[in-house]
Amino acid sequence: MGCCCSVNERSKIVIGLFDYKAQETIDISFKKGDRMQVIDESELDWWRVKNLETKARGLIPKNYVAEEGTIYCEDWFFDNISRKEAENLLLARENTKGTFLIRPSEQFNNRFSLSVKDFDRSRGYHVKHYKIKPKENGHYYIASTQTFPDLASLVAAYSRNTMGLTHILRNPCPKIPPILYDLSPSMRDGWEIDRNEIRLVKKLGEGNFGEVYYGKWKNGTEVAIKTLRQGTMSTQAFLQEAAIMKKFRHNRLVALYAVCSKEEPIYIVQEYMCKGSLLDFLHSSDGRRLRNEELVYIAAQVASGMDYLEKKQLVHRDLAARNVLVGRNLIAKVSDFGLARVINDEAYFATQGSRFPYKWTSVEGIMYGRFTIKSDVWSYGILLMELFTYGRVPYPGMSNDEVAEKVERGYRMPRPNRPEVALEIYEIMLQCWNAQEERRPTFEYLKHFFKNYGVASEMQYRDLDE
Repeated sequence: MGCCCSVNERSKIVIGLFDYKAQETIDISFKKGDRMQVIDESELDWWRVKNLETKARGLIPKNYVAEEGTIYCEDWFFDNISRKEAENLLLARENTKGTFLIRPSEQFNNRFSLSVKDFDRSRGYHVKHYKIKPKENGHYYIASTQTFPDLASLVAAYSRNTMGLTHILRNPCPKIPPILYDLSPSMRDGWEIDRNEIRLVKKLGEGNFGEVYYGKWKNGTEVAIKTLRQGTMSTQAFLQEAAIMKKFRHNRLVALYAVCSKEEPIYIVQEYMCKGSLLDFLHSSDGRRLRNEELVYIAAQVASGMDYLEKKQLVHRDLAARNVLVGRNLIAKVSDFGLARVINDEAYFATQGSRFPYKWTSVEGIMYGRFTIKSDVWSYGILLMELFTYGRVPYPGMSNDEVAEKVERGYRMPRPNRPEVALEIYEIMLQCWNAQEERRPTFEYLKHFFKNYGVASEMQYRDLDE
């Protein structure tokens, strides 16, 4: 194969974690459990392999496989998820009592946490967390009287006997396939596609700049398509911005797949999120049933996506519940980042325009037209109010002119009289709305605040040695 294929690369074997269906002739299909020999792993998101089951050679998404013989191949091991994410996955309705997963400890290296779905009459379904500690000899234990040479042995033992747990380990928690950032390997660097490859299936709604559709690409890949009305933006400026957006890789940002810009209207082809916008979801029957900890989970996810944009020094300019999308398992992702910078719609972004988003805009944005990451923090505070009031319009009963005038004079929305808006959360909103931009929190701080909110009081680990 050439010099790129070292001995180690030729001998490296990976295991399919999910089924994958090839999109073009350069990639290959495989099944969960298939063994594949890695030929070239130099690409960012795609590896070239030989499938040892089918003998086919081609590209595969690297996040769909794990190296043979490692813990990452285990169905019950979940890497890079928080305690809140573990709880949300385990509490899915289809999971029975005893469904479990193991994840790395968020606080200690070489330690792990066992999370198990449980039920009792007083609390209903909930999740219990147990510390898994290492011994000096490399063995692991939950209770020091029972040690195991590896995590697989620990799982096997607790699957047969509770040994102090509230329930035996019954079924590994189902894993969700990771996001593919490209529709196919050939679209890693070029993302202009023929609009004949896109089939508009169902209109989902109408945004500020055009219509939004659910659609299919080629052989059935689900996508969302935004159509941009003629004159909404300069095609050249949009493509320059899309080149930046396409390179972003974060699990809390909606993935940009492709564009169709050769004729009007421009199509933006992106990741499909089945629950729609956060605003619409909050107004739905499912959204109105969200528990406080689930609202906190959404707040943490949005802050995580914005923290990534903050580190990339990209200003959103239009952060609101309508521009956050929701998918399966309550996954929330920030959408439309970067688009505001190339919009030509003066009626939307000129402060005298009736469509200008006054109620989400910072005081310096309204007064001086100045937009920075700190004005995004202000908008995040407004989004928090939307979230914890289940989609209520900010500044209820006030016109845009009244909002602009009162905010400039120092007015801030009062804390709603509802239990979801705890004093600590309202204080975070007020920090986001500080008139002095430099005194507003960073998105990194906001991410950690909501990630850890309520952990100390409500989500203590159980320790079988206590």
